[in-house]
Amino acid sequence: MKTIRVVAALIEDPRDESRFLVQQRLPNKSRANLWEFPGGKVEPGETDEQALARECVEELDVELAVGRRLWSTSHDYDDLTVQLELFAATIVKGEPKALGAQALKFCTPVEMQALPFCEADLPLLEELVSGAVPTR
Repeated sequence: MKTIRVVAALIEDPRDESRFLVQQRLPNKSRANLWEFPGGKVEPGETDEQALARECVEELDVELAVGRRLWSTSHDYDDLTVQLELFAATIVKGEPKALGAQALKFCTPVEMQALPFCEADLPLLEELVSGAVPTR
């Protein structure tokens, strides 16, 4: 089975530190219409941090200060295995735009539980709600 390395950003709402940015996948992509944290695939030759910064420029039109790694997991879908790394991140330039998603919103972890999320993110949501994962 194919394995891909994916990086994601936990981006605080600058107006409310209890809320974080999530995005809804496009309807023509795998795992269509599901919600996830912003980010994407790591390309050959990139560090995780470089990939996350690039993906957020491409998909959100924002520049990030990528902080520390907060959480990691591996998840097997029917068609591939995702190795997911979550990083703390702060927007240093720009306002998020849904360039690579159909919708963006800032939510608390409890509010996120009401959204249909990608399976790989579900353990993270549980840990965010319980406080087991640091947010910075």
